[in-house]
Amino acid sequence: MSIETRVIQPDMDKDIIVRATAAGGFVRCFAATTRDMVEYARGLHNTSPVATAALGRTLTAAAMMGSMQKGEKELLTISIRGDGPMKGLTVTAGADSFVKGYPIVPDVVIPAKENGKLDVSGAIGHGYMTVVKDLGLKEPYVGQTELVSGEIAEDLTYYFANSEQVPSSVGLGVLMNRNNTVRCAGGFIIQLMPDAPDYVITQLEANLGMFSSVTTVLDEGASAEDMLRMLTEPLELEILDVIPTGYRCDCSRERVLKAIVSLGRDELAQMAAEKQDIEVKCQFCDSVYRFPPAEIGEILAEKS
Repeated sequence: MSIETRVIQPDMDKDIIVRATAAGGFVRCFAATTRDMVEYARGLHNTSPVATAALGRTLTAAAMMGSMQKGEKELLTISIRGDGPMKGLTVTAGADSFVKGYPIVPDVVIPAKENGKLDVSGAIGHGYMTVVKDLGLKEPYVGQTELVSGEIAEDLTYYFANSEQVPSSVGLGVLMNRNNTVRCAGGFIIQLMPDAPDYVITQLEANLGMFSSVTTVLDEGASAEDMLRMLTEPLELEILDVIPTGYRCDCSRERVLKAIVSLGRDELAQMAAEKQDIEVKCQFCDSVYRFPPAEIGEILAEKS
């Protein structure tokens, strides 16, 4: 008998992504509020505050990057690996902007920075960021860049400039309550399109210089649209659409079974011979799938 456990996802109607353009299309911009998404991920993986911040920033970025994809079945994965105590994390986003992810070491605890902020860069350390885009083609697009800070936003800014040749500014933030729940979370991505006039670049640079931080403006009550207006004024901002986002894992018993079926005959035979339930746990949502020896034997017989 198979036993499965799954955490029920709460209502996440408050998590949204605003997609817009500014300066007559010379600027492409995205902003997101993701408090419920990040809080759900925190509870799911029982993350420490610094791991929550790292995972939450990456989930937020992936959600916005997912909304950039055009095909319904396109997938984007951000993988960060570092030499810090957290070791890294993996996040996946669909074209619908729903995401899932997990940290390698969820309970890492390190001292805060001198300014009192969570030391995400210290938790991740030096390493690499890899972005994989599965566009449904024969081979996925893979871009890899060195981590420039380990703070996620700066690393994605560097990734966009070097791997996609798109001048961008990325802002991400997660603010924690004293009881280690998530108070607010969100972010933005501002990108320059080709041939953007100098006055547009100058204005964006000035606005970014005056912008305090994502968590500061969100904690003061700003919305995702408010963030974009702060970052683009007086350039004319045109809101294209507002879409929902959230945390969603699409694992299932059927998908896990397909993975088991794909194993070689020798490995299946060894599983059947051990006469113990095969247990598979999803890293993204902690669901557990168990397959009894008899079922493994049936699969083996079908492959004979």
